[in-house]
Amino acid sequence: MKFKPSDSELEILQILWKQGASSVRSVNEELNKNREVGYTTTLKIMQIMAEKNLVTRNTDSRTHIYTAAVNEAEARQNLLEKFVDTTFRGSAMSLVMQALGNHKASAEELAEIKDLIRKMENDAD
Repeated sequence: MKFKPSDSELEILQILWKQGASSVRSVNEELNKNREVGYTTTLKIMQIMAEKNLVTRNTDSRTHIYTAAVNEAEARQNLLEKFVDTTFRGSAMSLVMQALGNHKASAEELAEIKDLIRKMENDAD
């Protein structure tokens, strides 16, 4: 699936993934917790998202209800693959090294990383 949402569309999808089916007003209120966004701007973006099949729109009632049409895990995977390909020339190792170099990982995070590496090594055997 080609998944190329704009930053605004991704922000709305994150709200829909968190809240579930929502009205434009509800999504707009969430967006306004971080920055001022007009209702008509949110409405227009969500209409465009429906045209792109990023969301579905239920028009049974007076208030239209929107639902994310893309799965969060698949979207993350797709975006991460694109990011690694374009930013790190396809090298996941470069991404991990950059992330670890720029972020002081807690003991718990390091333990989780080590567990993941062990699991990957065992799966490769």
